[in-house]
Amino acid sequence: MLYSDLLRMWNESVVAVDAGDWQGALAKLQQINEPTSRILFNAASAHMALGQLDMALKSLDLTLAKDERLAVGFFQRAAVMMQVDRLEEALSDCIWAQKHMRGNTVIDYRQLGLRFKLFSWQVLHNAAAVYCRMGQWERAREVLLSVSQDRGTGRRGNIEVALDNIERKMIPVPLLVPEGVVFRPRKQEIEQLRQRDFLGKAKVIASMIPNDDFGGFEPLRQQKPGFYEPKMVGAQDSRYMRVRAPYMARGPEELTVPGRALVFLFGEEDRDGMINVIFDGQRGLLPVSMLEPIDVRTSKDKNENRAPSGIPLPPGLKPPTRPQAQPSRAAPPQLNFTTDTPPPSYTTATHAPPPPSGPPKYTANATSNQDAGSLAQGAEAGNVVVKVHYTYTMALSVPLDTPYHELKEQIAKKLGHNASQLRLRHKQHGYHVLTPLMGDIEPGHTLQEVAEAGRVTLWCQREDPLVSRTILYQMVALYDYAAQGPEDLEFSEGDTIDILGEVNEEWLEGHCAGNIGIFPSCFAYRENDSIIQGSEL
Repeated sequence: MLYSDLLRMWNESVVAVDAGDWQGALAKLQQINEPTSRILFNAASAHMALGQLDMALKSLDLTLAKDERLAVGFFQRAAVMMQVDRLEEALSDCIWAQKHMRGNTVIDYRQLGLRFKLFSWQVLHNAAAVYCRMGQWERAREVLLSVSQDRGTGRRGNIEVALDNIERKMIPVPLLVPEGVVFRPRKQEIEQLRQRDFLGKAKVIASMIPNDDFGGFEPLRQQKPGFYEPKMVGAQDSRYMRVRAPYMARGPEELTVPGRALVFLFGEEDRDGMINVIFDGQRGLLPVSMLEPIDVRTSKDKNENRAPSGIPLPPGLKPPTRPQAQPSRAAPPQLNFTTDTPPPSYTTATHAPPPPSGPPKYTANATSNQDAGSLAQGAEAGNVVVKVHYTYTMALSVPLDTPYHELKEQIAKKLGHNASQLRLRHKQHGYHVLTPLMGDIEPGHTLQEVAEAGRVTLWCQREDPLVSRTILYQMVALYDYAAQGPEDLEFSEGDTIDILGEVNEEWLEGHCAGNIGIFPSCFAYRENDSIIQGSEL
């Protein structure tokens, strides 16, 4: 149970006690799953006020089990024990109460929320009352005389009255915590239970949506062909509507909305004439008959000359192709081992498909001629040069018959990651689709299967699985995608994308590199669909 809920129930029970509603106070206290010693003490007081002494004793037993040094608890239980004629146990509680006074003449429980002061003479007074009920009048008189001779014990008049009653063989009345005096929660904690709006209601200052004045929260807007307008003029369709008159919710799924308020439509009308709307960050149902379109009056000329705005069309179904490669006039092909070489990427513009080309050519780098020469010599000696595209580009020389799992271990060691977290892909000659190395699935494969002219180019990505979302399936990025807005998912060619949902036929919601967002579905493909797109297509 949350501490705030416990405080709320505790305070409501105290309010009921102040109103004299002991039954209501007891009902509130019984709703607390894990009561403290002070709450159990209050429950015992409620049972005593209702005359339920057996239940009061059980509550006091639980109180002292929670707090074994609560002197006022022993004092209260001793008085109840005398009322049910359990004198030996009452005398034992008086002794324990006196012991937990720890030599003090008074204990003020106001700091714990109980407006009561327990004096040592009150404990001894009850002990004398127990002796009187047991017939030990002389012993009771000695206890009271020891109290009267002790200075600073407080009200001597009460002790003198008790001595006079003993002389007359009259049993003194046991003392109790007054009825209505219970433990109360701290006032500062009760004040903190009230909800406070420290930030106030949000107000739109700047937005990429035209005429946007929505201050709540809403999910991704549904997209449709053309430019989506959150607010349109005249009789045009709009997802924003105005409520004709105030509407009071008649069910748990309906919303209470003031009149003339703006709501955002989220769905279509059902058979009962209700529709899902969003108002002030809450989603619920409203009658369609209560809604009317927003009529924004603008001049005809201004409307005709208005430039399109809003969210643009998603990209077409035809995926963008890689740009025309420029022929290199550099001297004999050498390997480029610079760390700033980015992996191949594709622009989002549409180009004509390039003709089939031969193996990729590399330009020489003057600053790495020495390293290139050493790696080339290694390739001639039966080794193969492996270039790996990660967040940076690295190269290493390994034997041609190196198995995939050993290569993966070497790459993981250089990158400083665990080999089980890495995924390697390569691009076959004449194709632009990245395919995973078969060694990740079937053991026994070596680099000789993918090596071309003593060189191998691989793309490496670190896996980042999700734990809080359900992954429907995975896709591999065909092209680079740059985010066009805060809701977009940015990725690079060859990245693995975890698909979390389908927004519509052309947009997907996915996760990549620790980020979640939406992206066009034509920018990626599913590995298990065995899609091989050649450059001649």
